[in-house]
Amino acid sequence: MKPRGRPKKTRLIKREQKISQFSPRGRPGRPDEVELTIDGYEAIRLSDYRGQEHNQACKLMGISRQTFGRILKEARKKVADGLINGKIIRFKGGMVKIG
Repeated sequence: MKPRGRPKKTRLIKREQKISQFSPRGRPGRPDEVELTIDGYEAIRLSDYRGQEHNQACKLMGISRQTFGRILKEARKKVADGLINGKIIRFKGGMVKIG
């Protein structure tokens, strides 16, 4: 069966992240995990860390403004879940091109 809808565009990221996960300390046992895509990581880096306007950030990533907003919203929700519930945040996945 053919996939429905438009094919996903490859997202451009400036450089690969230095770490592959964020782990909480002080929680006994093995904490749950949440997976943050690389494009979500890049969206948070551009918007929240570097303080760029969404219009500038979406151009850098090679995606539409609406897609950027959707990626950012989903990424923020996953980061909040990891911080509030003491989960490991793993960075992987997503259709990205480093360059």
